[in-house]
Amino acid sequence: MEQDETIQNECGKTIMAINDTMDILGGKWKISIIACLCYSSMRYSEILKKVRGISGKVLSRELKELEINGLIIRKVLNEGPIAVEYSISDYGKSLKELTLTIADWGLNHRQFVIKGMAK
Repeated sequence: MEQDETIQNECGKTIMAINDTMDILGGKWKISIIACLCYSSMRYSEILKKVRGISGKVLSRELKELEINGLIIRKVLNEGPIAVEYSISDYGKSLKELTLTIADWGLNHRQFVIKGMAK
């Protein structure tokens, strides 16, 4: 009985932590944006090209939310026309391993599906 209660408490803590994470990273695009910025700083137009399928309006919104949550840094560059560069923050770098794990899982899942279709 006590073991069941401990399991329930641990499960509840895990679910709460997952919900907190998904509140910040949820949606179709944030993980992809973070993954790109883990490799190098990029201007808005570069991110728009790398993250295929995202619209400019959605990218702007996602970048603002990631900046508010301290995961990326927005820097206005002192160049002719105003240019903005985005980079991963030190705090955001803590997500690199997660993005690599998700990418590995996605590659494995793709192979699983392809093999399943070949049967």
